[in-house]
Amino acid sequence: MDSTCRICGGIVKGSIDLGPQPRGNAFPRPGDVADEFFYRLVVGMCDSCTMVQLLDDIPQEIRYHDAYPYHASGSAVHRGHFEGIAQHFLDTELTGPDPFIVEIGSNDGVMLSKIAQAGVRHLGIEPSREVAEMSKAKGVRVLPEFFDESTAPRILAEHGPADVMFGANVIAHISHLASVLRGVKRLLAPTGIFVFEEPYLGDVVEQTAFDLLYDEHSFVFSVRAIQAAAERFGLELVDAEPDPIHGGSMRYTLAQPGARPVSRGVGDLLAREDSQRLGEHATLEEFAGRARRIRDDLIGLLRDLHGKGMRIAGYGAPAKTTTVTNYCGIGPDLVPFICDSTPSKQGRLIAGSHIPVKPPAAFSDDYPDYALLFAWNHAEEIMAKERSFSERGGRWILYVPDVRIV
Repeated sequence: MDSTCRICGGIVKGSIDLGPQPRGNAFPRPGDVADEFFYRLVVGMCDSCTMVQLLDDIPQEIRYHDAYPYHASGSAVHRGHFEGIAQHFLDTELTGPDPFIVEIGSNDGVMLSKIAQAGVRHLGIEPSREVAEMSKAKGVRVLPEFFDESTAPRILAEHGPADVMFGANVIAHISHLASVLRGVKRLLAPTGIFVFEEPYLGDVVEQTAFDLLYDEHSFVFSVRAIQAAAERFGLELVDAEPDPIHGGSMRYTLAQPGARPVSRGVGDLLAREDSQRLGEHATLEEFAGRARRIRDDLIGLLRDLHGKGMRIAGYGAPAKTTTVTNYCGIGPDLVPFICDSTPSKQGRLIAGSHIPVKPPAAFSDDYPDYALLFAWNHAEEIMAKERSFSERGGRWILYVPDVRIV
């Protein structure tokens, strides 16, 4: 199963097939499951530029609707992370006369609200109107549209060039990435920077984090693929820094060619990617084999515990929960409910698997014997918060990088 690369037009060979999947963040109501949208979740690598990407392109209007349920400020770790990024920009890049920052995918304003409080000119680009309204309530200026090469000239005409452009867990979600990079090239000031952070292919492969593959993740970036994409669209990769958030991300910095020195870290990471064989199809095929083993081990463990009369609940309902439950065949018979603190998800179902999502009280009011931790990238934060569960004999089930009980 092959496709055409969205970046360079090369051939993308499908290497990872996670089967029929619904939208990761769909969360249908109990009465609205008859007409669920499904697609084939196949991921491959471009033979030419090595960009890893979904073979099927799910229209962005379907993925980022007005009631999009993800809120970046829902986690204390995330809040601290984005407030730190805002402060870094305020201390470094936004110190000149009348600076201007643009965030692509500003979500509920968790980062830009701190910029707004500092009185710095800013603009959030957020097509999902519900979270855009949450941003506005925090004093953030928002343009409720998708960003591309047609948006950039209008922003430039009204606000001038951007000293900083930023995106977190959104740039890899945009299937029209080529158009985005053309827009960045147009809007970015001569000495400005475009900083974005996304799940990193090296970490995804190392941890066999197959659940990070879902409809919103049109791409899984590597340093080499980003370097090639930047050059193709008239930009330059000047820095790349690993970040542990989301279980392993990379923060990339692009600039106009020659405007900034290229950090030593770029070369070091490119060399490491060569040693990890990140540019080889065989690496993705080996990843697919490990994902199948995790699937078999996890469903085997859940069935064994269920057969012994153990009560199992899910904990955390991020979008990756949809991938895991549908790929592994986990339904309400094995995991009767999943608790999550996001109000907009409560009372709804995990798409495809139809496991009910309940508020945290459903977990703490009557602790289960085991908790399947879908939000594994927040394991430390969650386990500290739910210490009473462990103290009463409860056990956590994890599946990244392998299936285990802790």
